[in-house]
Amino acid sequence: MSLPTPAPDDGEVRDTPAEVDAAFRTLRRISVTYFLVFLAVVAAFPVLSLTLNWWLDSRLLGNLSPGFLTVGVGLYAIFAIIGIAAATLSSSVEQRMLGTQDERQP
Repeated sequence: MSLPTPAPDDGEVRDTPAEVDAAFRTLRRISVTYFLVFLAVVAAFPVLSLTLNWWLDSRLLGNLSPGFLTVGVGLYAIFAIIGIAAATLSSSVEQRMLGTQDERQP
């Protein structure tokens, strides 16, 4: 039993299995890299709390420690930057590696 072949003039761009596999491997590598960055950022805070006394003992704005300010405010900014960077890079890689509907091949 064979699969029906689509009409060649339907205007749809089809990617080869090799192209899709290469895009998948690249996107997987990007996601693993950004996960490791995320993990390093999250793991840095307990390490800083255990090794640097001033991280929790000194006071900055409104009698808050640098550790509290970083966890309360800084992590949200860092996570947003990591998420936006990962999404932007993944989208651009996918767009470059795989065809789009606008690209009509002769």
